[in-house]
Amino acid sequence: MQITYDPDRDILQIAFNQREVDETARVSPNLILDYDEDGLIVGLELRHASKRVDNPLSFTFTVGDANIEKPQP
Repeated sequence: MQITYDPDRDILQIAFNQREVDETARVSPNLILDYDEDGLIVGLELRHASKRVDNPLSFTFTVGDANIEKPQP
């Protein structure tokens, strides 16, 4: 997994693997999902990231239990 923040464009990208992006889909005004040729999500892009995350230059990586108490789609 690779996390890239472009401060000039204020874009945060997360690539889940090294698979080639075949298609993208805008799921909300500032959120774009990347798909491979099999239709699997391989990454995401968050536009105007500094307005949506506390600090796009810092992150915490945690291994533990997922938050299953949050609202489900």
